[in-house]
Amino acid sequence: MKKSDLLSRPHRRLNLLTGEWILVSPERTKRPWKGKVEKPSGVTAPKYDPNCYLCPGNVRANGESNPKYTHTFIFDNDFSALKLETKEAEFVDSDLLVAKSEKGICRVVCFSPRHDLTLPEMSAEDIKRVVEVWTDEYKRLGKNAFINYVQIFENKGELMGASNPHPHCQIWAEISIPVEPAKELVQMRKYLDEKKRCLLCDYLDIESKQKVRLVAENDDFIVVVPFWAVWPFETLVVSKRHLGSLTEMTDGERRSFSDVLKRITVLYDNLFEVSFPYSAGIHQSPTDGREHPEVHFHMHFYPPLLRSASVKKFMVGYEMLANPQRDISPEISAEKLRELSEIHFKERTGNNIKRNP
Repeated sequence: MKKSDLLSRPHRRLNLLTGEWILVSPERTKRPWKGKVEKPSGVTAPKYDPNCYLCPGNVRANGESNPKYTHTFIFDNDFSALKLETKEAEFVDSDLLVAKSEKGICRVVCFSPRHDLTLPEMSAEDIKRVVEVWTDEYKRLGKNAFINYVQIFENKGELMGASNPHPHCQIWAEISIPVEPAKELVQMRKYLDEKKRCLLCDYLDIESKQKVRLVAENDDFIVVVPFWAVWPFETLVVSKRHLGSLTEMTDGERRSFSDVLKRITVLYDNLFEVSFPYSAGIHQSPTDGREHPEVHFHMHFYPPLLRSASVKKFMVGYEMLANPQRDISPEISAEKLRELSEIHFKERTGNNIKRNP
């Protein structure tokens, strides 16, 4: 297969991090769309919402009052998916019906007191405060003997199921290593055992040279639309230095990470000039007390929008029953993102537009 075929012909691509295959069908975007059209929210959020249970000073659903916080605010989820008091138990019926209890802790992190500021509209310095909270929580939760994995993730926008519009993320810490990071651990460990090198270090070397899927970078981090991306404008944020977790970052790297998070989220918002929905999450070393030299710190962004602010990519039918599939090549997606201004569309005036270097 020629490189040019990757942009025009149906083909499959291997996801290095999971070992799974993705079907790419570049011509599918040409088909007329008569399906579901989402309506972007035209409501402008206020700086403070007296009815929001995450705003400073307001009463949450459990009856507790939030402090009048001025930066970030962290608390135990009032409706935790995992419970600290869960006792160890197992159910087995004829070896075919199996269930096990799962103990854990769920935390919520409000990015700022502002009800209307998502990550792309925050300053890089304020995002760094969030990164520092993530680092502290990962370290603190991971010290618990029964916690083997700490998953930090954000669901942005009602399209992604966010239960509250106040910008926030969640941290779930649990006994088990969840399915997605577990699949990546297998692939990264296998590559290290066979090649004696890091999988993502080698992959970054390729992306840095080819640059066709490169979206943004700074001294310490690179953002690419991965070769195996499933979602239309999916991106992967990877540290240039081989490090396993947030706790291994220097202060300068945390600053760089904050910078690159602002840049990629601004590009997302600018793509369709809308507060861009996504699910995003960090994959890093388990906290199981073992050495994990195979792990290379990275963050996934999975946004659902495809053609416009009102048309999303649905993972149904073939995707659910057969194989992940995408309608636009990762190279084209990266080019579209790379060419956007890095000044948020709400802030631009006249010709005050900056292009990526």
